[in-house]
Amino acid sequence: MKRLRASLCALMALFLLSGARDPILVPEVSQHEVDLQQGFTGTELLLFGAILTPEGSRAAQDYDIVVVLKGPTQSIVLREKQKVAGIWINAASTEFRSAPSYYAIASTRPISEIVDDKTAAIYELGLQWLQLSPIGAINPEEQSRFSAGLVELNQKHGLYRESEGSVKVSEQVLYQARIDLPSSVPIGTYTAETFAISRGRVVASASSEVEVRKLGFERAVANFSDNYGFVYGLLAVFVSVGMGWLAGRLFALI
Repeated sequence: MKRLRASLCALMALFLLSGARDPILVPEVSQHEVDLQQGFTGTELLLFGAILTPEGSRAAQDYDIVVVLKGPTQSIVLREKQKVAGIWINAASTEFRSAPSYYAIASTRPISEIVDDKTAAIYELGLQWLQLSPIGAINPEEQSRFSAGLVELNQKHGLYRESEGSVKVSEQVLYQARIDLPSSVPIGTYTAETFAISRGRVVASASSEVEVRKLGFERAVANFSDNYGFVYGLLAVFVSVGMGWLAGRLFALI
């Protein structure tokens, strides 16, 4: 019995000592609220923080840092275009259940040099590892094609970004990463996740939130369209017809 107790105490002490070696991340964001108003041309977020030991002192080794900023997920329908008799028409399509509306990743080094493919897939570290869940049955080749198309489309609009080697770490303690938000950034709650990685293993993680919201006239229009979608659609049609009629009258007078 004494030997058993001694063994248990030794195992517990070993566990505590091994856990104590893992660092603690203390993350922060330069802006926890981003207001979209008329004339908004985009902004830059600074994600920074400290890497500390459980005792609060400086980490005893270098860690790779990966920062991921992810917007609210949404369902999206993606359609392929096909040219038939000189006319582009909609062809095959698929719907993704949970595609992030915004995704940006920054790291101290290329992800392939920091973790293996399995770890990258588990934590979605990189655009190629995004878990885009299609709705309905779809063969793997077609799913891969549509997933690549969605990523490429969002990259063109500045909504999906990769920035390898952009995270700076100072004296094994302070880290910082700068991530751009374009003018077309969707509203909602964003999650900023920070990972400390050593020898291919995620040893610490922490997260914070950023709220992207509309203010002023843009917010009033957005709320009206959400609460009174049918009326908003009718008004949009009337405004379009009215602008077309007015333009026609002006050209007729010239």
